[in-house]
Amino acid sequence: RLCMPEFDIEVALNALKELIAVDEDWIPTLPGTSLYIRPTMISTEAVLGVHPANSYRFFIILSPVGSYYANGLAPTKIKVEEVYVRAPLGGTGEAKCMGNYAASLLAGGVANKEGYDQVLWLDAKDRKYAEEVGSMNIFFVLNGVVKTPALLGSILPGITRDSVVKLLKKLNIPCEETHISVDEIVAGVKDGTLTEVFGSGTAAVISPVGTLGYKGTNYTVNGNKMGEITTLLYNTLTSIQGRTAPDPFKWITVL
Repeated sequence: RLCMPEFDIEVALNALKELIAVDEDWIPTLPGTSLYIRPTMISTEAVLGVHPANSYRFFIILSPVGSYYANGLAPTKIKVEEVYVRAPLGGTGEAKCMGNYAASLLAGGVANKEGYDQVLWLDAKDRKYAEEVGSMNIFFVLNGVVKTPALLGSILPGITRDSVVKLLKKLNIPCEETHISVDEIVAGVKDGTLTEVFGSGTAAVISPVGTLGYKGTNYTVNGNKMGEITTLLYNTLTSIQGRTAPDPFKWITVL
């Protein structure tokens, strides 16, 4: 999508393993901590112009991190964004590029000043369908069914999102990738059929959402508590990551 060359997966993985071996003393071991890995590619061509570059540099950033949110697993406050959009269909929304972060900063800053942790983006065309949160894919538990926005080209196909969908299927919990309107979400909070909201992402893993702000009103989800399905997914995923539970998907690479 960005006209950048593909980097060989095996070369990247071997480079990552060597880098981790060099920096193994920086790997944190306390619960809730991890080594954050960010593969990156940038243009290095010394030319000013609007065209794909002819030279690039690939590198990997490592950083020990704690919980992504300051309050750990305490439910977050999310504002439904009504003014700005993150990405339209046909744009770069599904690509992991820095431009998407730049597009999100203003709305995120406004939300922070209003007391929210992140924004929930709506679709660029109708401004009515949930897409993703600033740092996470989003899930809603409606009438016992876990629903998440479908991958139509404007949101990131998150790796943790994919893991959650696979876990739900293995746990025999109904899951749908579909359109979810903000009106449906608000109605579900009001009549009690929306019982849980949570996000998924590399840094946040699984993050419960306790408050949704929309049109000047804050709606409390599940009494501002982490829900049953959210808790099950968090415990299952982190147990697989920490090798305290079986890995039926063969996700783990032991170094």
